[in-house]
Amino acid sequence: MAEVGRVAVRDPGALLPGGFWAAVAVWLERPQVANKRLCGVRLDARRSVGFPRAEACGHSPITGPQQEERAAARPCLRSLSGGLGPGPSTGPELGTAGRGPEESQPRRPQGEDPREAAAAAQLAGCPGQPGKAGVREGDFPASDLDSLWDAFSRSLAGGNPEMLAFLTGSRAGSQPEAPSELDVVLRTVIPKTGPHCPLAAPRREIVVQDVLNGTVTFLPLEEDDRGNVKVEMSNVYQVRLSQSQEEWFISILIFCPEKWHSDGIVYPKPAWLVEELLARLARWSVESKRSGFKSTLSLISIIKYSKTYQMLKEKYKDMVKVWPEVTDPEKFVYEDVAIAAYLLILWEEERAERGLMAKQSFVDLGCGNGLLVHILSTEGHPGRGIDVRRRKIWDMYGPQTCLEEGAITPNDKNLFPHVDWLIGNHSDELTPWIPVIAARSSYGCRFFVLPCCFFGFTGKYSRRQSRKTQYREYLDFIKEVGLACGFHVEEDCLRIPSTKRVCLIGKSRTYSPAGEGSMDEQRTQYINSRRGRPMSPPGEAPAPPPPRAALGRAGHPDGPQAPDAEAAKGGAEARANQLWLSGFQPREKAERVRNCATLPRDFIDQVVLQVAHLLLDGEQLNTGSAPSSSSKAWNRGVLNGSVHIRDWREEKPHRQQCPEAKRRLFSEAFKTRICWFFSHHPDGCVLPSDGCPFAHGPAELRPPQTPKRQKQVL
Repeated sequence: MAEVGRVAVRDPGALLPGGFWAAVAVWLERPQVANKRLCGVRLDARRSVGFPRAEACGHSPITGPQQEERAAARPCLRSLSGGLGPGPSTGPELGTAGRGPEESQPRRPQGEDPREAAAAAQLAGCPGQPGKAGVREGDFPASDLDSLWDAFSRSLAGGNPEMLAFLTGSRAGSQPEAPSELDVVLRTVIPKTGPHCPLAAPRREIVVQDVLNGTVTFLPLEEDDRGNVKVEMSNVYQVRLSQSQEEWFISILIFCPEKWHSDGIVYPKPAWLVEELLARLARWSVESKRSGFKSTLSLISIIKYSKTYQMLKEKYKDMVKVWPEVTDPEKFVYEDVAIAAYLLILWEEERAERGLMAKQSFVDLGCGNGLLVHILSTEGHPGRGIDVRRRKIWDMYGPQTCLEEGAITPNDKNLFPHVDWLIGNHSDELTPWIPVIAARSSYGCRFFVLPCCFFGFTGKYSRRQSRKTQYREYLDFIKEVGLACGFHVEEDCLRIPSTKRVCLIGKSRTYSPAGEGSMDEQRTQYINSRRGRPMSPPGEAPAPPPPRAALGRAGHPDGPQAPDAEAAKGGAEARANQLWLSGFQPREKAERVRNCATLPRDFIDQVVLQVAHLLLDGEQLNTGSAPSSSSKAWNRGVLNGSVHIRDWREEKPHRQQCPEAKRRLFSEAFKTRICWFFSHHPDGCVLPSDGCPFAHGPAELRPPQTPKRQKQVL
């Protein structure tokens, strides 16, 4: 064994050792944060176990009833070298969706080969139980952890003192000074799939956390041709927290560094463990700021998502080359590809949960460039997109992609009773209304929203809490709207190139179809209260709600109508044009420019000269060529105030502080414009001609370079 890296950690906030275990949890539950070649991880099971001791090898000093009780509780095992068989679960299980002890995984049928079960589960995507991401993928039953750990413990105590010493952080063959309880996790590491990732199969490993000794050990598991599983000793490594004279250290140790095998994905090189992982763990350990959001892709299968995303990315990557909009093509194309992959897996698992065969229909409100609609429609989901303004790219999709230009206002004319899902992808002013529209369209209508800009029901969202970030508060507001509309609202975090990547999903209702009438009264009261209107006092009848789309049996509009829907139907036509809340304004068809980009250039130059004149205390500005300036007596203007002209001699050279991309742009723009200080400042430019990026006179001007553009392949 060898220590391959160590870093000292300064802890001014007294965050250790708790911060260390928080950092370990990130690497355990979200390894893709550090290793970009991983798609994610699935936590299959978790156990609290005792430390391996001599009795695990069959030399137990305990006799009598206690020995018989322990033997009865131990699963049926074969030796570690001979492979492991399934045994009954003896403890609680925990998946990535926060499953409790009572939520156990399904047992494997008796006599079924574990390799065949694993392969079938990965290919078929075992649906498992609804709403539990940790059991959908069905790779291996969690009872394997009991068998794996018990057999591994026997091998340690019986004939592997070096590994036992590595786990305990002590001398070979010695035992911990005090009884120690270990937290043992069985996890499946999921690599990204793609042309540059040859390793596509998930890998399992056992993670052993010893809080008392401050160590976490990663034990990779390998399976031979006969289905026997064992620990791959050559790739075992450990992260250790230690303290010496009130100074903390985090170390990485490898059990067999001379036999370490790196595939560059699941098993990185030792240099990466030291230079990347160790540095990240040290930084995370002393960061007291905690995220208020869930981990990414917590509601769907990560394995399915990885495969679907790679498939869609390859299929639609050419859209980047022909993107006709002024927006960044790579950001918008790959963002919509990721959202489409998420929805496709979400809907696939919903069909499995509900026993549906037909693919879900959808309407994307505020569809923008329409690429998400195009992808979902091409993948077989019937749907359409609506936006107030037509985009150039709409003409490129073809007739199978249905996109409509029109404004959506929240009233009874804009309901979608025959649609399964409403989508709000950065839908701006429509975002808080989408749960309302979905709730009033039909009992079976669901919603997916990805909030971006902060809008309330009738305008910009007004903050109410200073203890939360504005983004977190707005997400809570949209979630509150969904709950008020009668939805069970779930939250997830997408993997998209955007800072606003938290989505909210309403898949089911909190009430039965018979309670639609009273539920809609509550919706109306809630919406009015958010507008500033008070709720109806106790004992006073609320204002009559607007009519809704007729509800059929089990929430379908074509069945027999419910009594409350029948009563509301009579006034539907008379109130069809009435807004659900006055004050809502849909976006204008022509987007107005709200910055100074369209102001006349002469006007801008005049304002700049007036400001400079005031800063220089009324000193006359030059209007022609600048005089030779004194390097020591250059006038900076109002020095005793908070604003003055920058002295560029005090700035660091541009090449030392800019990345390569910005340095390239800087070189392309060098001497392409006249220096303002050379032309207008009373003392001229403070920099010499060879040190100024702008031209000191027309003689130094050079033509601007035309940026290279990618060829468009049609």
